[in-house]
Parts: sequence; structure tokens; C-alpha cells
Amino acid sequence: MSTQNQALFIFSLVILWYSSNIGVLLLNKFLLSNYGLKFPIFLTMCHMTACAVLSYVSIVFLKIVPLQAITSRSQLLKIATLSLVFCGSVVGGNISLRYLAVSFNQAVGATTPFFTALFAFLVTLKREAWVTYAALVPVVAGVVIASGGEPGFHLFGFIMCISATAARAFKSVLQGILLSSEGEKLNSMNLLLYMSPIAVLALLPASLVMEPNVLEASLLIGKEHKFVWLLLLVNSVMAYSANLLNFLVTKHTSALTLQVLGNAKGAVAVVISILLFRNPVTAVGIGGYTITVLGVIAYGEAKRRVR
Repeated sequence: MSTQNQALFIFSLVILWYSSNIGVLLLNKFLLSNYGLKFPIFLTMCHMTACAVLSYVSIVFLKIVPLQAITSRSQLLKIATLSLVFCGSVVGGNISLRYLAVSFNQAVGATTPFFTALFAFLVTLKREAWVTYAALVPVVAGVVIASGGEPGFHLFGFIMCISATAARAFKSVLQGILLSSEGEKLNSMNLLLYMSPIAVLALLPASLVMEPNVLEASLLIGKEHKFVWLLLLVNSVMAYSANLLNFLVTKHTSALTLQVLGNAKGAVAVVISILLFRNPVTAVGIGGYTITVLGVIAYGEAKRRVR
């Protein structure tokens, strides 16, 4: 593949990755808040079911990556632990979307590097350079400022969003620790293949117990809005697509490039959500989110230089 064609291929992957991630986020908000499907655990279960089925098709039939087998009970236990933490992060994020605007949700989610550094220190006692920790100050300060200037601030939604962000960071730290040995290391596509069914098995009883009228209410919504099942299907397929494209973008670029692109994706999602949902924003909120994004960029640059 020529350099020009390779650049075009990577650009196309990035655009598709952006579209999938932002599309899932906006459709989640639409289904949970605007369409009346107020069942975040059920929605997450639909996502995980799609990931389980499509991961199997992609790996076993399409052979996008070689199938890696689980080699021990210990490895299975580690994968199950990761799956449950991952479920917590996704469910928490979906619950927060019922109460918070997408723009503020993304501002809070941008603090992931802070929680990643915190858990890395607590779990592994790994210390970063002081300049790296200093870069995290504006990450947190920006969210504090944005919270004070958020017209639609909701305490429970904020707590769920912070919890989801912390769980997402904890999952990344656990993944690095639990699957770091050569004999047990899985690529992200195979990891998703094994995590997804475990997530479904955990989410199904949780949805039935914590969302007791989920089936009846979902069928009723389906009768009132004939396109809701199609939207749910598209939403679930896009959730898998976001994971697949995340893997492909990382494979063809680098983890650092992915982090930079992720920061830009968050800003794009904020702008689109404001235009689409017309949620009110203030200059203080925008300023706080900007400070957070600049802090995340500074954090990534500090880590790169220290290495």
C-alpha cells in the first residue's frame, strides 16, 4: 500500500471511529431521555449481546485477528473481573445520560487520566514524574469549574458519571496488570469476545431485578414508536463498531495517537450534542471543559516526554 493510500485508509478509519463513538453516545442519550427507554442496564446488555455475536463473527468467520484460546481458569477469572468492572463503567455512563447533557457527560469523562494515574499508584505503587501529576491539576479543576457553570447539573447523574469514569480507568489499570504475562496476553478483539458473554450473563439478571418492568415497558414503547427496535439494533451494532474501530485505529497508528484523537473526539461530541439537543451551556461551563481538555493534552505530552 502506497503512503498516500495508507494515509487515506487511516483517515477513513478515524472518521468511522469518530462516527461510531459519537453516534453511540448520541443514540444512548436519545433512547434513554427522549424516547422513553429508561433502562440503562437493559441498553448496556443489548450492546454487550451485539459485541458477543459480532466479535465471534469477526474473529471466527472473517478472521480479522487470529482466535486466541483461554489457557487457564486463572485467566478466565481475570477476564470475568475485567468484564464486571467494564459493565459497571458502561452502565454508570448510560445512567448518567438520563440526567446530564452529553456535553457535560463528556467534560466529566475527560478526567479519565486523573483516575488512571490514581489507581495505577494505589494498585501498583507506580509513581509518575511530578510534572505528569502537575498536568492533572487543570484536568480536575476544569471539571469543578464546568460543574459550577452547568445549568442542568444533577447530583446523582454527576455521581454516576464520575463513578463510570473511575471504573473505566480502573478497568484499564486492571487490564494492564491482569493480562500482562506473555502466556495470558490477549489482544483487545479477543478480550472483547470473551468479556461480552460474561457481561450479558451478569447484566440479564441485574436488569430483570433492578428494572422489573423492562420487558413490558420496552414492548409498549416498541408499539408506540415503530422505529425504536431498529434504533436499538443500530445503536448496539455501533457499540461493537466503536470497539472494532478502536482496535484498528490503535493497530495502524499508536496508543498515543489514539489518546490525542480521543481528546478531539470528545470536543466534537460536545459541539454536536449542543447543536442537536439544544441543551443550554454557559461561558463558565465551556471554559471549564476547555481547561480540562488542555490538561489532558498536557498530561499526554508530559508522559510522552518522561518516557
